[in-house]
Amino acid sequence: MNKRAAPRIPDALRGHRPVICATASAALMVSLLVPLLSGPSADETADERRLQEAFKDAAREYHVPPNVLMGVSYLQSRWDSHPGAPSVVGGYGPMHLVDAHPPKNTAAPRDGDTSAYAGPPASRGAKADGGRADATLQRAARLTGVPAEKLRTDVTANVRGGAALLAAAQRQLGKPLSADPTDWFEAVSRFPGTDDTASARTYANDVFSVIHRGARRTTDAGQLVFLPASPKVLPRPQEPRRPKEVECPKELACSWLAAPYVEIGDDEYGNYDPSDRPEDQKIDYIVIHDTEARLASMLQTVQEPTEPSWHYSIRSKDGHITQHVRTKDAARHSGSQFVNARSIGIEHEGFLTQPDTWYTEQMYQSSARLVRYLAKKYDIPLDRQHIFGHDNVPSPTASTIPHMHDDPGPFWDWQHYFELLGAPLRATAGQNSDMVTVLPDFHSHKPLFTGCTDSGARCAAHGSSAVRLHTEPRDDADLIQDPGRRPDGEDSTEDVNDLGSRVSTGQSFAVAERRGDWTAIWYLGNKAWFKNPKNSPTAVGASGRMVTPKEGSGEIAVYGRAHPEGDAYPDDVSEPPISPLPYSFPEGQRYVTQDRIVGSYVEKAAANDGGNLVVEGDDEYYEIQFGHRLAYVLASEVDVVNVTATAGAPPSAPAARDPLR
Repeated sequence: MNKRAAPRIPDALRGHRPVICATASAALMVSLLVPLLSGPSADETADERRLQEAFKDAAREYHVPPNVLMGVSYLQSRWDSHPGAPSVVGGYGPMHLVDAHPPKNTAAPRDGDTSAYAGPPASRGAKADGGRADATLQRAARLTGVPAEKLRTDVTANVRGGAALLAAAQRQLGKPLSADPTDWFEAVSRFPGTDDTASARTYANDVFSVIHRGARRTTDAGQLVFLPASPKVLPRPQEPRRPKEVECPKELACSWLAAPYVEIGDDEYGNYDPSDRPEDQKIDYIVIHDTEARLASMLQTVQEPTEPSWHYSIRSKDGHITQHVRTKDAARHSGSQFVNARSIGIEHEGFLTQPDTWYTEQMYQSSARLVRYLAKKYDIPLDRQHIFGHDNVPSPTASTIPHMHDDPGPFWDWQHYFELLGAPLRATAGQNSDMVTVLPDFHSHKPLFTGCTDSGARCAAHGSSAVRLHTEPRDDADLIQDPGRRPDGEDSTEDVNDLGSRVSTGQSFAVAERRGDWTAIWYLGNKAWFKNPKNSPTAVGASGRMVTPKEGSGEIAVYGRAHPEGDAYPDDVSEPPISPLPYSFPEGQRYVTQDRIVGSYVEKAAANDGGNLVVEGDDEYYEIQFGHRLAYVLASEVDVVNVTATAGAPPSAPAARDPLR
């Protein structure tokens, strides 16, 4: 219950909350809102189009419609090959052909849990010969006469293997090798090897949505691939059966595995907080986690009353979603009770040091579908101050900063993710604007990281959402320091888990200075430099709002949570201590804000005691992008600076849009 009604904030003072429209037709059922694409350009070289030719040749050889073959491959891998690296289920190449006996990956996460890399479980779908019922690589080898090793490493052979599998499935169904893509729906649904008919149908609908809208992108190997749109090819609407407790998009076959709410101590209950959101507390955020463990162990964890909880888990191999906590209730997932009370937590099976193994395209798609559904349901803006990672959660107090988490890490593809959300990240002002949005090209931007396998060892080069910050505009300059994360004064490092000198795709900052190819932003109270050449920018011009301390204030406090003023608390509720973060926000600096909120505090109730008490006050706060993490400042202590879309020069053209959203 509320002590008092929250004061109404005029719309003009609030962060922009875009309307999220419902899908209007079966063709847009999964929100693949991509414009019709132009064909390949004349300056593309033959080498860059080698994969395109492989699709054409394999489709002709096995009498599979080329758009069906390419649509399946897009759903399997986005046409990427992840050279020689298997996924978590042992899938290889652009067709993600699953190996019955993949080599074991000896690389382990930093906690030493090598079990996560022991290959797919042999018991699942086991056959008498020790193989697996869902293994497609060995079947492709038999159908094509190509050795399994070549199917793992040669993309042309891999594509041929996929075409052979599709043709074989079509024949098994007793259907002709038709040139009409719509005749191949059932064969496509069989390709991922799932025995869940609802998931298989959803997969086929995804493929046919890609075919309907078309696609074009440059792969991780630099291949330019183009799939023309086929407007007459439509997905088939469905509404799978599922448990009544599940809150999920209608086209997904989600499951339910309840987190427990039981007494674990004297008037202490776990492992979530029964609430009545959004009636008692608005849901403002969706937090993206990765599990840093296999999903099987996480499903055991979420059933333990003394362990943390989260709302949803998403499986790596096929994107299957399991719900554990109703969204009206607050799960304990972020390390901040303030954020927990206002958020929904989603765990993704995976390890941040092994993105190609775990961050599969089907997981990205399922996650984006779920987030779109939740954002529409709860009016959550699709921006990076409301949809953010566990690594962006603000530390509630100074003492908790070193212990906050760093998942899903620098290899989570935020640019692709927001394309899938239907909210593509792009320039919204000219390149000389006073505000920038971090937006490196994920596949070509490969900063150095260490610690993926052993401490100090270089990680394999990989596309990244992270941009590193320096104290001066030079590659050899010191990295920016985070005194909260390293209170002992140790330097920031290039370690994959060290967030002290990084910004991430989609985050926006105020420009402090520019020198040649370098741009400086205000970051944790300091001027921080990153390389931003015009011919290959890592940030683009942005419009929006910034806040700056009022004239004459000197500097203001920065907080990790937005709590009410002392007078707002009832006599029987103890006011939590005010805990500013150990950073400076001096007069003259500016930080980007995308929302203005009323301070609130949740007093957890004992079981069956009438629900939580939500204390709301009169003090209002701006949420700001202060460093890698978010933070809050009192609205009464700052002025708002608007940056318009016409700032600088005319806005640059939107980046090439990812075809699957």
